[in-house]
Amino acid sequence: MTLVYSFLFCGFICLIGQIILDNTNFTPGHITTIFVVLGSVLGVCSFYDKIVKVVGAGANIPIMSFGNLLLNGSYSGYLEDGLLGLFSGILVPVSAGIVSAIVFAFIMTLFFKAQD
Repeated sequence: MTLVYSFLFCGFICLIGQIILDNTNFTPGHITTIFVVLGSVLGVCSFYDKIVKVVGAGANIPIMSFGNLLLNGSYSGYLEDGLLGLFSGILVPVSAGIVSAIVFAFIMTLFFKAQD
């Protein structure tokens, strides 16, 4: 059943993004920013963790989880190192995602050429 919930949650996030994209003048960058901030807000309210328990991995895939991850990383960094950890704690949990995005983008450039 978790697989169905994951599929429905990710599909709902995509549906909301597509509705916003079709009915406003927002760019995909705006919508991405909205979802990251929404994930952070849901993380502050401890609601995103409840969603993850119900939905499973489907809640960790959309861009909203990136906002929640930034929030959790900065909070744990603050608890460990104080004010400086608030800023440095963000980098630890998201570094794997950022590095993998760079590596996969480089690999894709080896196989595909940009068109004008």
